[in-house]
Amino acid sequence: MQLDTLLINCGQLLTMDHESDMVKGEQMKALPHIKDGAIGWKDGVITFIGTTEEAKNLPCDHVIDCKGKLVTPGLVDPHTHLVFGGSREHEIALKQQGVPYLEILKQGGGIHSTVKATQEASFEELLEKAEFHLKRIFSYGVTAVEAKSGYGLNRETELKQLKVVKELQKKYSMIMASTFLGAHAIPKDFEADSDRFLEEMADLFSTLKEENLAEFVDIFCEEGVFTIEQSKEYLTKAKQAGFAVKIHADEIVSLGGTELAMELGAASADHLIAASDEAVNMFGSSDTIAVLLPGTTFYLNKDMYANARGMIDRGGAVALATDFNPGSSPTENIQFIMNLAMLKLKMTCEEIWNAVTVNSAKAIHKENVAGRLQIGRQADVVIWDAPNYQYVPYHYGVNHVHSVFLNGKEVAKGGAFLE
Repeated sequence: MQLDTLLINCGQLLTMDHESDMVKGEQMKALPHIKDGAIGWKDGVITFIGTTEEAKNLPCDHVIDCKGKLVTPGLVDPHTHLVFGGSREHEIALKQQGVPYLEILKQGGGIHSTVKATQEASFEELLEKAEFHLKRIFSYGVTAVEAKSGYGLNRETELKQLKVVKELQKKYSMIMASTFLGAHAIPKDFEADSDRFLEEMADLFSTLKEENLAEFVDIFCEEGVFTIEQSKEYLTKAKQAGFAVKIHADEIVSLGGTELAMELGAASADHLIAASDEAVNMFGSSDTIAVLLPGTTFYLNKDMYANARGMIDRGGAVALATDFNPGSSPTENIQFIMNLAMLKLKMTCEEIWNAVTVNSAKAIHKENVAGRLQIGRQADVVIWDAPNYQYVPYHYGVNHVHSVFLNGKEVAKGGAFLE
């Protein structure tokens, strides 16, 4: 078979091709790779993986000499708030004064500011803005992404956000997971009756299914937002309607959202900064992925990070994500998250790479199409300006991407999206 593209002389070719579709505990220290590797594809589908020596006689239209560079699968970002209107740089002064997020929320800032901007934005305006951010996400080496709604808090705007996600997925033929996060906050009109608001959001489930607008349903289970009891009832309805579920759990206060996620068999429990020791221990016997978001802790200037070390050492599966959003983590840079995971979460380089590939793919139920390099999968591949996998988490503050291939087509080079 005549290949379209063949990469040779890959100093380290990280296939991430584990025997299982997620890696837990000690397994996260394993890093399947090929030294002096080669990988080739035809019509956007991987058809060869091996060594450069094994690839030397393969017919190919375009051969790229990687000259010892690191080559990996496209990374997976399993928690973003990609679609929103406006921005929140005007809140910086309040944050510098140490005003807690929940207090900013009470003052009409925080998510309420973004909700207003998102409600007022047209579909076309939201699409243009989300596409801008998505291109930047690509440029950092991500080829599969989860995108949440949650800045509408009403029927019309929540659907508008999810339709933007669907349009982006169609335009770029990329792997995207869409999550309905209508239960992201309590609108001011429902402050006295949050149960009624949840009922209105649950009434959208049938429309979401009919129009194929979401795969997951999520909720912000937190003090001052939605209780454990409310979250359990709401997510149970979502499961009954045929959705997989996720939970924003124990970000600020230890309410037990992490335990609830495992009780419900959630795909992931996200944030977990305040997760109890008991909850940390439970990950070892659960298939729920702990999606950790150290960028949020960093940006909010907090001292306590999620207990990644405890989760992994006790047998759990950890993934990493940007939590890209306009308020608490305005960054598309997954590489910075990898740096933070090394410095603040005390994760090893091997654990970090598993957390941004295999486990992140599992956290959004894309383990069969993303997060690893296998013959027959689409050619979502990254060449790094790095000699080995340790270098990327080690050297912070720059974009190490040389080239990003999506479906076999080069979409980013030198840290910039190719128009």
